[in-house]
Amino acid sequence: MNNKYIKRGEKPTRHGFGEALAELGTKDERIVVIGADVTPSVLTSFFAEKHPDRFISVGIAEQNATTIAVGFALSGKIPFFSCYAAFATFRNADQLRISVCYNNANVKIAGGHAGVTVGPDGATHQALEDIGLVRTLPNMTIVVPCDYEQAKKSTFAIAEHIGPAYLRLSRANVPLFTNPDDDFKIGKADVLIDGKDVVIIACGGLVWEAIVASEELKEKHNISAAVINCHTIKPIDVETITKYAKQCGAIVTAEEHQINCGLGDAVAGVVVKNYPVPMEMLAIEDRFTESGEPDELLKHYNLTSDGIINKVLKVVARK
Repeated sequence: MNNKYIKRGEKPTRHGFGEALAELGTKDERIVVIGADVTPSVLTSFFAEKHPDRFISVGIAEQNATTIAVGFALSGKIPFFSCYAAFATFRNADQLRISVCYNNANVKIAGGHAGVTVGPDGATHQALEDIGLVRTLPNMTIVVPCDYEQAKKSTFAIAEHIGPAYLRLSRANVPLFTNPDDDFKIGKADVLIDGKDVVIIACGGLVWEAIVASEELKEKHNISAAVINCHTIKPIDVETITKYAKQCGAIVTAEEHQINCGLGDAVAGVVVKNYPVPMEMLAIEDRFTESGEPDELLKHYNLTSDGIINKVLKVVARK
């Protein structure tokens, strides 16, 4: 499989979510949206403008919003609640665990402004532990789209999915490279580039960096690097990960999250049970981060194609 992906510009994943949500509201009257005083930021404003009778703003009360969403879900509605990921998860932990997941309520949580690229908002708003928290919750599905187009598809997909779901979204622009007609299925990873020496498994904004790294590894180091977009963290695609562990014999994971409890640990759990191979993880190294512009922070914490290449060279040497 040759690389067919070309960067066609940049756009935040939150835009794909907002547009898809407004469209869903037109197609299905069961869709209701609950906001928490950041409606314009997370772009639930698109839904509110088109369907004001099915939009409720509860102000800065994330826990109340989640409880209200559960009430809607248990009454046959399909509720979406969105605010900043840092507050949709950690401030909301008890409500997510008991009200949503224990009840297996059909609630959709969209965590906006996730990762280090929320930038100037600083460490309090840079959700880098959210995947780890929601991964532990029974019944929860977790999707991290890689670009605007995939964010639209994943919003439609979690609306159709029965049960709790967490959608992780970016504030900053990310490269737009997937195509409107590309398939998307919850729990099925996308193999973007085939390879035989190492497989790079990434999610979110790091997927494009993985594509760039794969091309450079081939040209400068004669290393054939497969690239997998693991957009669904839970349930994770055991079959595809195991297949490429066998095919390549080495794995690098890349994510805009803490190194603990994120994509890397999820992949490691698959590998150690099915086909152990050398593995390296690129992520935030167990620390709180700083304020700065998104591109500056990505470079500062090595969450770039160069960072991925360094991990690949290290893991290939271990084979």
